[in-house]
Amino acid sequence: MNGGATRANSGLIAMIVAVATIGGLLFGYDSGAVNGTQPGLKAAFGLSESGLGFTVGSLLIGCFIGAFFAGTLADRMGRRNVMRIAALLFLGGALVQGFAHLQPIFVTARIIGGMAVGAASVLSPAYISEVAPANIRGRMTTVQQIMIISGLTAAFVVNYYLAAAAGASTEKLGGLEAWRWMYLMQAIPAAVFLAALFLIPESPRFLVSKGREGEAEIVLTRLFGADTAATKLAEIRASFSADHRPQLRDIMDPVKGGIRPVVWAGLLLAVFQQLVGINVIFYYGSTLWQLAGFTEADSLLINIVSGVVSIGACLVTVALVDRIGRKPLLLIGSAGMAVTLFGLVYAFSQGSLDAAGKLQLSPQLGTIAVIAANLYVIFFNLSWGPVMWVMLGEMFPNQIRGSALAVCGFAQWFANYLVAQSFPVMAAKLGLATSYTFYAVCAVISFFLVQKFIHETKGKELEEMTG
Repeated sequence: MNGGATRANSGLIAMIVAVATIGGLLFGYDSGAVNGTQPGLKAAFGLSESGLGFTVGSLLIGCFIGAFFAGTLADRMGRRNVMRIAALLFLGGALVQGFAHLQPIFVTARIIGGMAVGAASVLSPAYISEVAPANIRGRMTTVQQIMIISGLTAAFVVNYYLAAAAGASTEKLGGLEAWRWMYLMQAIPAAVFLAALFLIPESPRFLVSKGREGEAEIVLTRLFGADTAATKLAEIRASFSADHRPQLRDIMDPVKGGIRPVVWAGLLLAVFQQLVGINVIFYYGSTLWQLAGFTEADSLLINIVSGVVSIGACLVTVALVDRIGRKPLLLIGSAGMAVTLFGLVYAFSQGSLDAAGKLQLSPQLGTIAVIAANLYVIFFNLSWGPVMWVMLGEMFPNQIRGSALAVCGFAQWFANYLVAQSFPVMAAKLGLATSYTFYAVCAVISFFLVQKFIHETKGKELEEMTG
């Protein structure tokens, strides 16, 4: 089917991509929403810095649980059905977070919403990879990251106007504090996601794995036409083991023992995408800039600018990922992130402390910090942001895709949780300069790990993946 994009049903593929990636938008929206709600959370629940870190990071507890079980559940129930469950969970979680007046209830709802986010995050790119032609698969899967950043940016804009309308995020608007509206607004895209999932077909590769080849051929015919469908059905059938259905133990190497090398490579991508510190910007951007001396209003505006430039960077990736490949983009991103993170380290290390012990930056250092942070965000969204999801969705053989995604998705979200949980304490105890030095060093390490362990997947059919 190489080169078959022109014969594919581009309208149906576009609709599938648009629907599947709403899950990414939900994750992005929540990440952006929590960015502006932290003063409200601290005031409502009387949180310490470590308590704030746990409350914010509790979503990620749900994320790594949802990501781990989503892959294996999707092998049993189907990609589409598990995403429907995720949409329901996110909808309920958003409503409860907005109305909760007790921290345990808020945290429970946040964990439930996180389970939905984790499930959607691993299934959306996998589902897209399983229906898109090989020569445009990278571009289609990159839409996942665009939706994440679009969700972030939308939340930044909504947060800004809600806080402005109320006077501050802790003030009331229409009977509720503005920060509560920031969570309640998430119910809108969640409801859209749930409804839209009834409009798209099940993955043909899942259908083949369950012996439902007649249904798979119908979907493949809708996607690529009758002639290509018959050939593709035979290729998919041959890629599955005849003696058993996909299961978690398939990630183990049947000859050498231990975890398969391709799964180790996936784990590397999943973990280092978080260790470079991107979600410190996502979750704590507003807090970070206030630590650096900016007002709450200015901090929310900086977040919006970061979101806009992130979308622009992702659009560049759409143009390049199927031309120059995945690995070159990862290397460019690692190098760029390392340089810009060390730029942030320089700005923060040159700042002074006020009488209360808070960091202050001069106007010149503040400008350096803002420029370095936005360049860092550009490099991330040009590379590791979208490309990790592209590769996790396509790099594993059909037989182990669900199981490998379960393990790598768990690792990605667990690393995400550790970063989110640790940053407030690191910033308070060690300072921003030391904290960002850690992320910069991880970016340097990621460059050499990609060079050695990551293999290019550009233009390959899923049935060609080995490991």
